[in-house]
Amino acid sequence: MGSRERKRQERRKRKARGSQRKAAAESSIQRGYAKAAERNKEAREALHPLYEGERPRVVTIGAILSAVVAAIFWASAVVAIFNDSEINGREPHPLQLAITAGVVTAMAWGMWRSRYWAVLGFQVVLAILILLGTLGLVTATTVAQAAATVLLVLVCLTFFLFMVKAMARIQMPERMPRN
Repeated sequence: MGSRERKRQERRKRKARGSQRKAAAESSIQRGYAKAAERNKEAREALHPLYEGERPRVVTIGAILSAVVAAIFWASAVVAIFNDSEINGREPHPLQLAITAGVVTAMAWGMWRSRYWAVLGFQVVLAILILLGTLGLVTATTVAQAAATVLLVLVCLTFFLFMVKAMARIQMPERMPRN
């Protein structure tokens, strides 16, 4: 057998091994998708729909927290109307404070009524706080600032993760009647 023929056979063997590896990788990916689909199905089956008028505890805590923040914004808007106070050398605009207060109030009301959109909005706020807190670690000048920022990020992250399961229960199509 000539050297040219030997090189052709080696090349064919390499191509065959490559296609075998590719087929094995594709079947591995398909097995992974099948396992993930099975886990998702089990997680969905483990969820129980909310009873009529029921609200998950984390959503209740979020609604109360949102109501407190809304009250602070409403009070700030009233103070900005009747007072010439300055923050960092600028007067706060009452309309901006009132709009923010209205949005946060709507979110608090929606969470109190277990509305999906309100919980999703609260999660967006939490995600923004997590990102800003993480970026804030770069500018922390003292250990106390860094510790407080880490604490803020951890609390927001915990809320965020608990809200995921609550959102899944809120999103379930049927509600169970109260016994």
